[in-house]
Amino acid sequence: MWPQLGLDNLTMLVHARPMSELAPPLDIPPADWEATPPSVRALVLALLDQVQTLQARVTDLETRLTLYSGNSSRPPSSDPPSAPPPPNRTPTGRKRGAQPGHPGHQRELLPPGEVTDFVIHRPSACPHCQTALPHDLPASEVLRQQVWDVPPQQPHITEHQFPTLTCPHCQTAVRAERPPEVPPGSFGPQLVALVALLHGRYRVSTREVALLLNDLWHIPISLGSIPALYQTASSALVPVYAEVQTVVQAQAVANIDETGWKERHQQRYLWVAVTLLGTLFMIGRRSRPALESLVGAAFGGIVGSDRYKAYAHLPPTRRQLCWAHLKRDWQFFRERDGPVGVWGEAAMAQIEALFAAWHRFRAGEIDRVQLQDEMVPIAAELRRLVETGRDELPWEKARGFCRDLLWVWPALWTFVTEEGVEPTNNAAERALRPAVLWRKGCYGTDSEEGSRFVERILTVTTTCRHQQRAVLPFLTDAVRAHWANLPAPSLMSTP
Repeated sequence: MWPQLGLDNLTMLVHARPMSELAPPLDIPPADWEATPPSVRALVLALLDQVQTLQARVTDLETRLTLYSGNSSRPPSSDPPSAPPPPNRTPTGRKRGAQPGHPGHQRELLPPGEVTDFVIHRPSACPHCQTALPHDLPASEVLRQQVWDVPPQQPHITEHQFPTLTCPHCQTAVRAERPPEVPPGSFGPQLVALVALLHGRYRVSTREVALLLNDLWHIPISLGSIPALYQTASSALVPVYAEVQTVVQAQAVANIDETGWKERHQQRYLWVAVTLLGTLFMIGRRSRPALESLVGAAFGGIVGSDRYKAYAHLPPTRRQLCWAHLKRDWQFFRERDGPVGVWGEAAMAQIEALFAAWHRFRAGEIDRVQLQDEMVPIAAELRRLVETGRDELPWEKARGFCRDLLWVWPALWTFVTEEGVEPTNNAAERALRPAVLWRKGCYGTDSEEGSRFVERILTVTTTCRHQQRAVLPFLTDAVRAHWANLPAPSLMSTP
């Protein structure tokens, strides 16, 4: 609630303001102002102060109503009906789908050694003259059609028996110990890995996993067994997670981002660090200590990120600010009226030129030296616009934005000179999208153990995908090694 002024405050206002401060506001003639009682002058000045405060409040609220995914960090799913539609692409006049001359993408025929069954369909008679065709007539050519199908699924059940024998010498009852390769419970390593994969990568709920196992493989399983199985997989992935974290912390470039996550109804954040060799996830608070837990306090590489303050301690020369975020920020200013909008329009033109040069570089049309040459005038003009905005724009929000950019100015241009650095943080944002969809369905985790499972399964499955390694066999090997007290399979070495 904003404070409301009443007559009881007049005496306090009169004594709070020295007479020298009771200067005539606005266009009130000095003679009229001198003729006004001091108490009324104090009230007028107080009301004017309140009007200015409320005007700033209204401006801020009106500004919030104009935010959408195109000019802020809000997701597209939160866009209000008033949000402008995405720009329409210029019609090309071509029909949808593949165009003439486009090379077809067909399923390659497997070699005979990988085919399960062969069925030969030979004609018995000529359809033209009705002549019978001998069975041993050689074929001039063979049309091959391979049909892929899923066989009927039945669970593979192995019964391990441990007979009790009585020693004939001392009459002691003797039973064999469970071998390391025998699972400790009712479910084998591949089933444990499958449950972890369905729940942790494909976002299937606990109840749906139980139904799926029963419908597809006729495996009856209780709801309580599902969390127990993926926690078994989580324990098996502890050394794998530590290996990935060690490798990630030693990389030269890491794209880092975070998104909200609930743990036991407490606000937490799911962090991700995407590097050339591996992707690491971690659930923690949104703070500098959490960032240091993710990549290490002594991380010496370049960090691609947004402008969140947890990254502020990093030297600007070891950072790359996300230009996709900056583009949305400038789009926000571009949509304002007056000089702020004109200033935003000029900056957006330079940003379009920046991305055009980068795309030509990525396409191989220009080399890095040419990229650097093209960025020189773009950086100079943006610097001029930012300094002008800092000094001359009539809106504090825009001036503060400019001051922040000038403070980290080298971090805007790291991608121009450093190999492996992108101008955007899209790699980290893409890695977080499956986790965001998972969060929408599960609403977070109920325990620290659940959060650790999220970290490990996302780290392992995402890194496997990045390395084009089959996920289910790797998870199965990890569970099998865990039960046998053997070293876990390595995710960072060549399979």
